[in-house]
Amino acid sequence: MDASLPKVDRAALRARLLAEFERPVDEVVEAVDQAPAGRVIRDSEEPARVALDRFRCTVYEAALQAKVDAAEAAFPPSGHRDGPQAAS
Repeated sequence: MDASLPKVDRAALRARLLAEFERPVDEVVEAVDQAPAGRVIRDSEEPARVALDRFRCTVYEAALQAKVDAAEAAFPPSGHRDGPQAAS
């Protein structure tokens, strides 16, 4: 018996996450734009790290959920089993 799970639909996951990608990009650019001259790296690095780390978590969680969804879709519903009928 093959114990492997179905593959994640990468194209669907990528399409779903593209909209999510805009927020961390905007946050990083905003942090860089708001930092004063001479302190761009110092004042923008942490907000950029936080925004990108949050996106990293979003991508990982979405990939895990897509894997679970694919695995669940591969199995038939459990409510439709053939078996002995109850006596009337």
